[in-house]
Amino acid sequence: QVQLVQSRGGLVQPGGSLRLSCEDPGSTFEIYRMAWYRQARGKQREFVADIATDGITNYAFAVKGRFTISRNNTVKTLYLQMNSLKPEDTAVYYCRQYGPSGWGQGTQVTVST
Repeated sequence: QVQLVQSRGGLVQPGGSLRLSCEDPGSTFEIYRMAWYRQARGKQREFVADIATDGITNYAFAVKGRFTISRNNTVKTLYLQMNSLKPEDTAVYYCRQYGPSGWGQGTQVTVST
C-alpha cells in the first residue's frame, strides 16, 4: 500500500505561521480528493480542510480565513499553510487521501509561548 509522507511539524508561537506538506508518491495523486484532519490530545479527530481534484476547497469554521489548503499535482504534494496560529490549533495533523493511500503518519503542531 502506498504511504503518504508528511513533513515535520513544530513549535510555533501564537500568531505565527507554519506550512505542512504531504507527499503522495503514488502515480494517481491527481485523481483523488485530499484533506487535512487534526486530533488534539483527548479529543476526536476532526476535519480541517479538503481540496477536490478541480481545486475547490472547504474549511472548518475554526480555521477559515487563517489556513489555506493547496495541492501541486506535478509534484504529487498536498499543503496546508497555517497563519495566525492559536494555542487551540495544537494537535497532531494528518493528511488524508480519499483513496487507497488513506492517512499520513501524522505530525505534531504545538502553538505555545
